[in-house]
Amino acid sequence: MRVSVIVPVLDEERVLPRCLAELATLGAHEVIVVDGGSRDGTLAMLAGHTHVRVVAAPRGRALQMNAGAALATGDVLLFLHADVGLPADALAQVERALAAPDVVLGAFRTWTVADAPSVLAPLLHLADLRSRRTTLPYGDQAMFLRAEVFRAVGGFPTVALMEDLALSMKLRSRGRVLVVPARVRVSGRRFLHRPLFYAAIMGTYPTLFRLGVPPTLLARFYRAVR
Repeated sequence: MRVSVIVPVLDEERVLPRCLAELATLGAHEVIVVDGGSRDGTLAMLAGHTHVRVVAAPRGRALQMNAGAALATGDVLLFLHADVGLPADALAQVERALAAPDVVLGAFRTWTVADAPSVLAPLLHLADLRSRRTTLPYGDQAMFLRAEVFRAVGGFPTVALMEDLALSMKLRSRGRVLVVPARVRVSGRRFLHRPLFYAAIMGTYPTLFRLGVPPTLLARFYRAVR
């Protein structure tokens, strides 16, 4: 399988170098970084990575990922957050999961870590319980699927927030959603920056979204941490 890795970014000069260094050893068919209008040093840093295709898109994770997918030439699309690290055998895990014809969407378990020493670091793994229980993956789980399936359902719904959950819900009716036992490394920076706020979001937003609360309203209270 030819795997296209699509990375949406916005002001990610701090975490992107490590992400790209790891992807360079992965052996993916291609890496597409989709910038949503960064104002820091993200674009300057990307200029030195000739193995990466850099494209621009309107700000918004769904819009950026859809733009990257539209240019991808791989058989499989893997959507990766810039602060998430894939395991060394990620491509083998992807191929094994999608070898089953009834699997329409795959994702990894998470292992959340602190980027710097913190007394709150032990609490980060509470967030990982979600990836072991859920049947609907989130974006930080490095979601992957066949390109033809992604295009057949129209890509990520262009909502202000929870586009990952919206796609998972859409695909669940078309086949099996599989969370593989391998883990991706997830930065705990958002939780450590505002622990109570981020815990509240992770605990309530999915339920509110399923109950029909508009993503635009949810996004109004969301603050990205960089």
